[in-house]
Amino acid sequence: MPKPSKHVFDAAIALAKRDDDTYTGHTSPAYGNMVGPFGGVIGATLLNAVMSHPALLGDPLSLTVHYAAPIADGDFTVHAKAVRTNRSTQHWFIELIQADEVAAFGTAVTAVRRDTWSATDANFPEVPPADGIKPAPAIPRAAWTSCYDMRFIDGGLDTPDTDGYPSQSRLWIRDEPPRPLDFLSLSAISDAFFPRIFVRRRTWVPIGTVALTTYFHADAAQLSAQGSSSLLGIARGLHFGKGFFDQSAEVWSADGALLAATHQVVYYKE
Repeated sequence: MPKPSKHVFDAAIALAKRDDDTYTGHTSPAYGNMVGPFGGVIGATLLNAVMSHPALLGDPLSLTVHYAAPIADGDFTVHAKAVRTNRSTQHWFIELIQADEVAAFGTAVTAVRRDTWSATDANFPEVPPADGIKPAPAIPRAAWTSCYDMRFIDGGLDTPDTDGYPSQSRLWIRDEPPRPLDFLSLSAISDAFFPRIFVRRRTWVPIGTVALTTYFHADAAQLSAQGSSSLLGIARGLHFGKGFFDQSAEVWSADGALLAATHQVVYYKE
């Protein structure tokens, strides 16, 4: 029986080990963006280096990625090093190198989670189920959008252009083709929200994420239980001006568990 082919996402974030701290990889045309690769798959690649490291302690708690320069199509090297290991937490520094220069770098915290009191102050909204909404078409200029099944409840890019339209989007999202959820795919999905300025103004301008932080609120067992089900994503912008804007987002399971929250700052040019 032939061996099943690797999922397009796993192929895109694949790394070959050079030594304990060093890995090599290659960009994927499937996750191409308007300029360079989709940032979410770059962040997932950096996280993959941490999760592949023999010294790893626990599961991801947070990931911050700085996109220092445009990433070119082709080969790259990733360095991941644990800079401090405590009893329950471990702190990491990761770099992506191209042409002997840093193109992206990040920090991550992994942790051993324990059962404690818990509560969620964010609200899970009443929304129609994913199977009752038509998938949005992929955007030709952003190849990565064909790698996700996106079903917009509101805040899509197909509403009339009107300055002053709220920047919030709510949508059901999953990998396409379907793939069981894990920390790597969740980190990429957490960045799979269109730049809020496109939603706020319905105008395409040059943009680029400067820094993105993702906080993981679920453990590996919770993510595994999701299988390949659609997740509810909610994103909104907070302020736009002087060439930068920030946006925050939440990723929920269909049964109302907050899986991840993110915040990023984005450059734009007019």
